[in-house]
Amino acid sequence: MGNYLAMNIQERINLIREVGEEIITLDDLKSLLEVKKNPIAYDGFEPSGNIHIAQGIMRSININKMLKAGCKFKILVADWHAWANNKLGGNLEKIQITGKYLIEVWKACGMDTEKIEFIWVSNYIKDPNYWKKVMTVARHTTLQRIIRCSQIMGRKESDALQASQILYPCMQCADIFHLEVDIVQLGMDQRKVNMLAKEIGPKIGFYSPVAVHHHMLLGLDQPNSQTNDTIDKAIDLKMSKSKPTSAIFMTDSKEAIERKIKKAYCPEAQEKDNPILEYCKYIIFQQKKEFKIERSQKFGGDLSFKNYEDLIEVYANKQLHPMDLKNATAKEIDILIKPVRAYFERNKKAKELKEKVDSFIM
Repeated sequence: MGNYLAMNIQERINLIREVGEEIITLDDLKSLLEVKKNPIAYDGFEPSGNIHIAQGIMRSININKMLKAGCKFKILVADWHAWANNKLGGNLEKIQITGKYLIEVWKACGMDTEKIEFIWVSNYIKDPNYWKKVMTVARHTTLQRIIRCSQIMGRKESDALQASQILYPCMQCADIFHLEVDIVQLGMDQRKVNMLAKEIGPKIGFYSPVAVHHHMLLGLDQPNSQTNDTIDKAIDLKMSKSKPTSAIFMTDSKEAIERKIKKAYCPEAQEKDNPILEYCKYIIFQQKKEFKIERSQKFGGDLSFKNYEDLIEVYANKQLHPMDLKNATAKEIDILIKPVRAYFERNKKAKELKEKVDSFIM
């Protein structure tokens, strides 16, 4: 399980803290690591089309850190959840093909997939014990709270929900107990259902999992969310497959990456709500020991940064122009995505999956 044997508990916690923008709670995480050498962590995903850089590279970075910290990791391929949420027109076959495609992307972008157990919901959906857990969760919460949990599906409380979407939060909560996971390692947008699991787990004969919520990477467009709700705002501003210009996809061409980043929102000297700086913090500095920015001598010459904090100091003082930052960021992102493009060119099975998924979303 990586290098966890060479770490003490605090070092393992520190590594997990690099993943979790929020951990509920640190004390619970410490207690868990003291009694369980290799706790089980999980993340789940809806196979619903193309995959962007937050779902690809950023997810790989986070899961690899969890593995390094000594966690056993399960990834739930939530095909029935995507079906319930009407993804890909509610076509389960297309959803399952897309799930296989996403796994190939993760193989190509550096996720340590050989150490991960991929579990398909369709493989345990016939187990009556699973549905007993779903019913138990449903009986111990209210319809109003389940509707509030609709954020986990990328929906809002004001949306008109299908009956199948009401089942979704109960299923996701039951998944946690059915998979016997100790740590739920999901995005901040999944917070409400994780809190439901933590609250009702002990009441229904299970346990209270530790929640490790990772940051939601901003979309490239200028933020314009009108909500005051922190989680709703994160959903509004995050990178989205439904807004192609706001996202870098894992098989985008060099030209597409450069075009999207050139048009991206990147206010001078401003860190807050700056998606280009988020790419630097959560992706580039996680993958590289040095970030080089090439500039003409008349603009001060080349710059080199070994950490995000130094980059921010220079940027905040207007010593680095947004366009120079954008050009360097586009170059580094292309370097990270280039192996994925190559993988889908040379691997016949992966290429066929990509072509099918592309046809679903045209």
